[in-house]
Amino acid sequence: MARQRLGQHFLHDAGWREQIARAIRVSRYAPERHEERPYCWIEIGAGQGEMTEHLAATGAPVYAVELDPPLVVKLQRLATRHPNLTVMPADVLETDLAGIAAGSRIKLYGNLPYYITSPILHRFFESADLIDEIHIVIQREVALRLVAQPRTRDYGYLSVITQYFSRPAIALKLPPGAFQPPPEVDSALVSLKLPGESAKLRLADNHKFLAFVKACFAQKRKTLVNNLRGSTEPKRIEAALIQLNLIPTARAEELSVSQLAELYGKLR
Repeated sequence: MARQRLGQHFLHDAGWREQIARAIRVSRYAPERHEERPYCWIEIGAGQGEMTEHLAATGAPVYAVELDPPLVVKLQRLATRHPNLTVMPADVLETDLAGIAAGSRIKLYGNLPYYITSPILHRFFESADLIDEIHIVIQREVALRLVAQPRTRDYGYLSVITQYFSRPAIALKLPPGAFQPPPEVDSALVSLKLPGESAKLRLADNHKFLAFVKACFAQKRKTLVNNLRGSTEPKRIEAALIQLNLIPTARAEELSVSQLAELYGKLR
C-alpha cells in the first residue's frame, strides 16, 4: 500500500521497468559494460524493489535506501536472494553517501518523491566528486527545468545548479499508468552524467557560487542589478555586465552557467 504522505508511486509496470533498466544500462539485454574503477549502486527510495533486482543483477554492490519500515522488510527478504544487496533503513536527506561507498565510485538511481526532488538533488551534489551517474524518475515538469537552457521559461536556479554539477538529459517520458497508484502528472527519467560545467570552471568555492546564483534568481523577473543590490553596488554590477557584453538590465535567466560564473568572478 502506497503512503501518500511519503509521495509513494510504485513503478508496477514491468515493461516500463525494463525500459528504464535499458536506459541506465542495467538490463540483462543491454551491452556489457567494462568499468575501469570499482563502483557501487545506491538506490534511493527502493520501495518494493521494483528496480532493485535489475541493479543487483549487475553484480555490483547495491545499497537500497528506504525510509518506510514495511517496505524495508520486503527489501530485506529480497536481500536473502542477492548477497550483493544491502538494505539501509534511512532518510536520503540524512544519508552519508561517501560513507556508504567506502572509497568506491557511486552510481545513483531513485524514483524520487516529487515534493522533495530539489533537496535530494542538493544532497547528491554535496558528494558530486564521488558520483559518476545519477538516474532519477521525477515529475516531468521538474525534469524540464533540469535540462532547460537560458532564455527559456523553465530555466532557473535548479537548471544552473544541475548543469553546474552534471550533464542532464531526459532519457524517457513515463505516463501516469506506469505507476501504482498513478500520479496526477507525467513523469520522466532524467540521466545526469558527472561532472558538469564545474570541471571547466574550477571555482574555488562551490557553496559561495551557488549562494550567488540563488541571489541572482531571487526574483526571477527582476534584473540582476535589483536582485544583487543588497550585496553589491548597482553601478559595479552594470559595469561587470557590460564587460561580459551583456546589457545592464539583464536578468539571470538570460545568462548561461559559464556567464554566471564569470559575473561571480568579477563581483566576488
